[in-house]
Amino acid sequence: MAHEVCPAKTEPALSFTQGFILGQISIVLLVAAFIRFFIFGEAPSPEVTASIRARERRSRTLAHKKSLLSLRETNARQPGPQPTLTKKKSSILRSSPPTLTIGAILDKTYYKVESHQPESLDWFNVLIAQTIAQFRNDAQHDDAILTSLTKTLNGPSRPDFVDEIRVTELTLGEDFPIFSNCRIIPVDEDGLDLKIDKSFDANKATREGARLQARMDVDLSDMITLAVETKLLLNFPKRLSAALPVALSVSVVRFSGTLSISFIPSNPSENTPTKMTFTFLDDYRLDFSVRSLLGSRSRLQDVPKIAQLIESRLHSWFDERCVEPRFQEIALPSLWPRKKNTRGGDEAIADAERSASKARGMDIARDLRAEAMRDGETEADARTDRTHESLRYRRRPRAEDAFSAAGSMPGAMPDLEIPP
Repeated sequence: MAHEVCPAKTEPALSFTQGFILGQISIVLLVAAFIRFFIFGEAPSPEVTASIRARERRSRTLAHKKSLLSLRETNARQPGPQPTLTKKKSSILRSSPPTLTIGAILDKTYYKVESHQPESLDWFNVLIAQTIAQFRNDAQHDDAILTSLTKTLNGPSRPDFVDEIRVTELTLGEDFPIFSNCRIIPVDEDGLDLKIDKSFDANKATREGARLQARMDVDLSDMITLAVETKLLLNFPKRLSAALPVALSVSVVRFSGTLSISFIPSNPSENTPTKMTFTFLDDYRLDFSVRSLLGSRSRLQDVPKIAQLIESRLHSWFDERCVEPRFQEIALPSLWPRKKNTRGGDEAIADAERSASKARGMDIARDLRAEAMRDGETEADARTDRTHESLRYRRRPRAEDAFSAAGSMPGAMPDLEIPP
């Protein structure tokens, strides 16, 4: 019977102590690398970061335009839809002029898109400055903006690992935006520029969806600051295991870009109102100043990577909402004048008279109520006095009743002589 030989066990290359020490060293190296390159690493210069973001936005815009052009070519190869029956229009407004085209509007306003000089918009800057100044003045006497901002920051989108956010500073700035270099440019329904040269004929740009777009440069150099405080919560292995206090201050230092505004006409068949759209071109510049403070005792101040992450998030938020090809759309109310919206003139005088007569009527009614209250109090006092007087006379004893028996009639008993 052959003896079975057990294979020899291979001994581990490292003992438990050596493996433990090696693991600890690896953790220390990872923590040191994280602190060195993430916390204390230097962020790139603002010029480099701005150029990188501008290239990314430009490439995104070009890709969007190429996709639109390719889609148009595909639709051009396909046969068009069959004509549908349209509702017969009213024959009452026969004298109404047809819908004005881009060329007709430009001709009637004497605006030459190929040779007109850009406008400075000084008057518009004054109106915008007055509006912003009034907004800032109202914010100083009302906490509505602070309340709404706190409610928004602590809304449902706040993650679970972030404690309640408290606003510690809110500065709306002191300067005003400057608009300049305004020009009118024809665009198609997708917002793409129509070619403008000496041979440009605006009357040919009459296909459905073509419209006029106003472009103006915007420049703002100010200090608009929002500072908040919160705590980062550690919910592992159990809830609220640890908390890291965080204080952030974000300031908008500079903004410059090109604003595009256009109007989309209403469509009665689809019951859509007139809309105003605005967007910013991709060549804008937005600079922030971010300050941070981490910890309660040993604090880390102005961590570069945190500032870089916050700036990237803010740029993404702005790009996703109002930077081409995305735009904001606002429905406009009816511009037809109505009686209920009229103010001033004779109506203002009539309203003032009604208000004055109403005030006089209120004063008269108040005087009558006061007089009635005084009369009521006088009558109540007189009634009280009469009651007390009647009770006083009723309780006073009479001489003839001193010797009368109870229940006897007067004169039923003879007078008794009392001896001296």
